[in-house]
Amino acid sequence: MKPDVPDAPDAPDLRFDRRRVLHAAAALAAIGTAGIAGWAQAEAPSRDLSGVTLRVGTYKGLWRPLLTASGQANTPYKIDWRELNNGVLHIEAINGDALDLGSGSEIPPVFAARQKSSVKLVAVTHEDLNNQATLARKDAPIRTIADFKGKRVGYVRATTSHYYLAKQLAEAGLSFSDIQAVSLTPSDGLSAFARGDLDAWAIYGYNGQLARTQYGARTIKTGVGYLSGNFPIYANPRALDDALRRAALGDLLQRLQRAFAWINGNFLAYARAQSAETRVPVGDIVELFNGRSGDYSLGPVSEAVVRSHQDVADTFLKIGVLDGPADVKPLWDRSFESLLRVPAA
Repeated sequence: MKPDVPDAPDAPDLRFDRRRVLHAAAALAAIGTAGIAGWAQAEAPSRDLSGVTLRVGTYKGLWRPLLTASGQANTPYKIDWRELNNGVLHIEAINGDALDLGSGSEIPPVFAARQKSSVKLVAVTHEDLNNQATLARKDAPIRTIADFKGKRVGYVRATTSHYYLAKQLAEAGLSFSDIQAVSLTPSDGLSAFARGDLDAWAIYGYNGQLARTQYGARTIKTGVGYLSGNFPIYANPRALDDALRRAALGDLLQRLQRAFAWINGNFLAYARAQSAETRVPVGDIVELFNGRSGDYSLGPVSEAVVRSHQDVADTFLKIGVLDGPADVKPLWDRSFESLLRVPAA
């Protein structure tokens, strides 16, 4: 976890001129994949994987359209996509042997470690932290986190929004007991925000963008300075123990790694694929990309990643969210490390 940054900067104003934004994105698309031109395609798996079906969790607008848009969807195995809208659900499905691969933030595995859930973390993605935001209604008398005292504030329990909201409140001298905290799913939170049932909302992804563009939500803080930017990929230990499913998982991780690298030079194409699935306007998605905190990537597990995750667990214990210490190190599986190590340019 990156150290906390006092008075972390608010998110950049995303209300850009859409035509200029789209032109900029088109220029990025023209660059193509020059940044990874020397990156060789992984060899096809030596085993016959035609009889394998991987059960893969996805979020609306993410992995499924990403693989298609980036040309990585022609897998030698079948993928049974299962849409689950938060990491807690991904881990629950893996623990119940209903999923082979999923993803989310560092937060749900902290609880998984405490509960001895059957899940392994096999890789990590690095994504935008400016779309992890604490928002206020346009008409709410809120300008800073300190103004949340006594207000109705939505969040998604056991996710990044739970974590960074707790950190932001503590930085302002507040805690969850000082606000009217309301735990909601992302979709229920958007409905509550639209109705005026919430004064503020800690949320991530396209639901936050919809709150901004459709309901005039104002960004008070983002996840920058509060989150590490590491988003683990979760795997089913039963799949890892099966030779054919492990081979298919390794191939899929490589495809996702190439697709994540592709995003940075081809975001307009990805935005169009996302829009087709989420119905969020292309221009709004591109605006998020132009205001991103950093480029997208997928990489192997490292000691730094594990240390960051342990910092999250220790912080949750400190603020009273956990009922006891959680050791996250046993969750991490580094067996795909050599497979996912990107060659030097």
